[in-house]
Amino acid sequence: MRFVKKLDIFVFKAFALLFVGTFFICLFIFLMQFMWRYVDELIGKGLTIDVLAKFFYYAGLTLIPMSLPMAVLLASLITFGNFGERLELLSMKAAGIPLVRILQPIIIFTVFLSCVSFYFQNVVGPEAQKKFYALIYSMKQKSPELEIPEGIFYSEIPGYNIFVEEKGKDNGMLYGVMIYGTTDGYENAQIVLADSAKIQTTADESHLILTLYAGERFRNMQSQGGMSRTNVPYMRETFIKEVDLIKFNNDFNMMDANVFSNNAQTKNLNEINQGLDSLSHKSDSTGRALFAYMQNATFKRHTTLSSNDSIKFAKETVNLDSIYNKLSIDQRHSVMRTAMQKSMVASNEYEFRSLISKDLDQSTRIHWVELHKKFTLSLSCLLFFFIGAPLGAIIRKGGLGVPVVISVTIFIFYYIVNASGDKLAKSGEWIVWFGEWLSTMVLLPLGIFFTYKANKDSAVFNIEAYMNVIRKIFGLRITRHIARKEVIINDPNYPEVKEQLTILSKDWENYDKKLRLRFPPNYIRLFFYNIDDQEVVGLNDRLEDIITILSNTKDSIILGAINKIPVLSTHAHTRPFHNYRWNMILGIIFPLGVFFFFRIWRYRLRLYKDIKQIRKYSTFIIERIDKIIKEQQ
Repeated sequence: MRFVKKLDIFVFKAFALLFVGTFFICLFIFLMQFMWRYVDELIGKGLTIDVLAKFFYYAGLTLIPMSLPMAVLLASLITFGNFGERLELLSMKAAGIPLVRILQPIIIFTVFLSCVSFYFQNVVGPEAQKKFYALIYSMKQKSPELEIPEGIFYSEIPGYNIFVEEKGKDNGMLYGVMIYGTTDGYENAQIVLADSAKIQTTADESHLILTLYAGERFRNMQSQGGMSRTNVPYMRETFIKEVDLIKFNNDFNMMDANVFSNNAQTKNLNEINQGLDSLSHKSDSTGRALFAYMQNATFKRHTTLSSNDSIKFAKETVNLDSIYNKLSIDQRHSVMRTAMQKSMVASNEYEFRSLISKDLDQSTRIHWVELHKKFTLSLSCLLFFFIGAPLGAIIRKGGLGVPVVISVTIFIFYYIVNASGDKLAKSGEWIVWFGEWLSTMVLLPLGIFFTYKANKDSAVFNIEAYMNVIRKIFGLRITRHIARKEVIINDPNYPEVKEQLTILSKDWENYDKKLRLRFPPNYIRLFFYNIDDQEVVGLNDRLEDIITILSNTKDSIILGAINKIPVLSTHAHTRPFHNYRWNMILGIIFPLGVFFFFRIWRYRLRLYKDIKQIRKYSTFIIERIDKIIKEQQ
């Protein structure tokens, strides 16, 4: 018997083709979202094609582990939605193949994808992150392309702030130029006002040639005279044409990627474990140093006291206030001043040392976060499959409509939970493992629930079923909506209906008198006797039969009266649960028993009002039937 069946090939081929397409779509979306974070470093820098290609390549490698879960979710939703929509999934189940067996080839493939995701995060990802950070830093350090805007100060040229009122579109001239230069320091700043100017780059792109026309230069002369700041002279120079040479390096220099080797995101599992060991040793040494410092600061005289001496000293009563009051005013001021100085020195020292320990703790938490993230993000591929595939089998909608909406909603929910847990874990408000595994703990029950429901062919998105549960919890009821029928074959037998309604109304009256629904129920009988009210069930069945007969009437008045007859809950007034043991437990646990006791009494009062309503409209319908019979005669 072959291990790989034709069914496995069929299912895998349908999933694989969609997975490849959805993966590249998800990667492109994440890459565009990622690019917006660094758009300022990309625009206006004159970067070459090879530099931009490296940027997108390294960014794509780092985003592959994030794109895989989204692609698995979307592909599984579409695949099994198509199977359900084309009744192929129904045919497989009709042939006796369980859903888990249908999912088997894709489960194996998804486990392989989880391993691939872990490999990218542990081997490829750290190296890509390291080179990507080096590339981003180099892009930030690169000088921008010379594109001076109009109406605002341009400060991308080091040591110069340039303001241009208008730019010549044809000749490239700048008009209404004001330059604020600080190349010699802020104390020797100079201001240049020119009617027009022109900027050109040298052949080697290492300098700018700034040609100024018809202007004035104002230069601060403070450094030359050594005068007071209130009488600082300045030099004023008028020129017709002046040429300045400005140093401007426009080359792209790639920095060494090993500078970022200490970053937790650029480490694999072995390097993270080594980093945690070194951080643990640093933290221990810092703690021991702080302990030694506090001992020396507390016991400056290094006096050695035995246990008996300390007990004897503790038993002695020393009144510090009386000692302080015996001092002179100068001595008191000296004591207070010395105490304040010592407390401030100690406070500053403790605060400085606490910053060191906080940095170590923060770095340790980040290393633990990155360690857990390598496993949680890999496992999310498998979890998203067990959510997407059962959902597709339940919804039975293929294409890119409903599956895209559902998958995006689920992924956004996952991303919010994951980002919140990650943030709280890094800040130290939560334990690291709990914050990082929170999204997995949320997704796992969802995957188990959807897989179970899909395997049992249960209706997960049946709104009416959930509404019934909500109505049962809050005691809500549906209202009747019986409309007039367009075609009626047989009219109701009004004399017979009148007789049945008269008898039923009398039976309702007797039932109310016998059960005394206005009064509270018996606590013992309510919780410790397993009694069903079959009489009200029979009365309600007779009432519904009469309503069914009267729904064929052409008389709109009778139809209006029928719609005002309440829909009864025949078991709500008897006991909390149908299970005898649950009722006994509630009766024994007194606070809960009291709550359900008053709840049952409320249902009894509601049934009492419903019976009055039924008798009222029964009488009205009987009177209306009498009128109809007289009109027919």
